[in-house]
Amino acid sequence: MNHTSHHLLIGHIKRHTTVYLFTSLLFLTGIVFGAILVNSMDFVQKQNLFFYLERFFTQQINDGEVIGRKDIFIQSLLYHIKYLSVMILLALSMIGLPVIWVMVFMKGLVVGFSVGFMVSQLGGQGLLLSAISIAPQNLLIIPIYIVAGSVAMVFSIGLWQKLLLKHHHQEVLPPFIRLLIIFIILIAAAALAALMEAYLSNTLLLEWIERFNG
Repeated sequence: MNHTSHHLLIGHIKRHTTVYLFTSLLFLTGIVFGAILVNSMDFVQKQNLFFYLERFFTQQINDGEVIGRKDIFIQSLLYHIKYLSVMILLALSMIGLPVIWVMVFMKGLVVGFSVGFMVSQLGGQGLLLSAISIAPQNLLIIPIYIVAGSVAMVFSIGLWQKLLLKHHHQEVLPPFIRLLIIFIILIAAAALAALMEAYLSNTLLLEWIERFNG
């Protein structure tokens, strides 16, 4: 089963290389815009945002409000499931293609803004904080959303081709089944990323907070 699923995903990427390149560029553009957004903020905006971030760090240690790893895992996994499910629904709707592009772009923007803001405010420590709190799970999350966006785009484009070019002989069910299988694989990968976020990144983050406040 695992070998078949892996072969299905690799074969899909090879057949639609152009779409995957477009989605990757869209994601990278989002990262760049996120970094630009940080630079466009004035001093007061940055200080206000950093104040809330610093207060969160302090509460994690002094007030005993550390969020449980299990809760982090569940919240993260549910978020990914909802996000991926919306992509499937948008692909099925046919008119959701531009929204899929926006969703991929926004994922990149969030990553770019998060890393850019931490580095802007904390310098080398911000780079270290990004490496321990953002990078581990995003090593999986970034490919997951690039694949998800690409698969959703391919399916949506296929529906448009069937409608506009009158390719009524093309069956919709086999591509739909492939879409569901690939998204099930992606959700399983997202569960692994959520585990990394809850048990690896969170542990490293708490250690960093203790040193930062020390």
